[in-house]
Amino acid sequence: MIRINLLENSKAKNKRAGGTAAALPTMEMGDMGSPKLKVLVVLLLAGAVNFSYWYRLDRQGKTIAAQMQTALQKNRELGDVKARYLERQTQANSYKRRVDVIDSLRAGQAGPVNLLAMLGETVNGTEAVWLSKMDDTGASLNLEGTALSTDAVANLIANLQKTGFFKTVEIKETFQDDAIKDMQAFQFTLTCEKGKS
Repeated sequence: MIRINLLENSKAKNKRAGGTAAALPTMEMGDMGSPKLKVLVVLLLAGAVNFSYWYRLDRQGKTIAAQMQTALQKNRELGDVKARYLERQTQANSYKRRVDVIDSLRAGQAGPVNLLAMLGETVNGTEAVWLSKMDDTGASLNLEGTALSTDAVANLIANLQKTGFFKTVEIKETFQDDAIKDMQAFQFTLTCEKGKS
C-alpha cells in the first residue's frame, strides 16, 4: 500500500529555520514484496528481453536465408546465361575466322585478276603491240611479245610505267623477227618489277 502525504506538517522538523519553511510532500512506498518476487520479476524481464532479441535474430536469419536462396537462384540463372553467351561468343569467333579466311582468299584472288585486267588494258591501249607470253615470278613479271616497230615497244614501256603497278620496267632484249617476210616485226622481252600495291 502506498501513502502520499500532501499536507503540511504543522510541526516543523527544523525549528531553527523558523515557521516560514514549507514542508515538502513525502511519499511512502510501503512494502514492495519479498526478495524472491523481486528476483522473479527481474528474471522475467531479462527473459522477455532475451526472447525478443532471439526472435529478432531469428527473423533476420530467416530473411537472410530467403535472400540467399534468391541470390543462388539468380546465380544459377546468370550461370546459364553466361554459358549461352560464351557458346555464342565461341560461335561468333569461329564465324569471324571463317569470314576473315574467305575475305583474305578473295583479296588474294583479286590480285591476279586486277593485274591481268590492267595488263590487258595497257596492251590494248598501245598500238602495234601483241603479247605472246607472260611469266609471273612473284616479285617481277616477264613479258614476251611482238611489235611492228621499236617505237611501239617504247610506248608499251611508258604505258606500263604510268599504271603505277610496277617500280621499274626494263627491256631485256629486242630483235627483228626474220620469219615474217611481208613486213618488219620485232620480238621483245620485258622485265617488270612489281610495286608494293
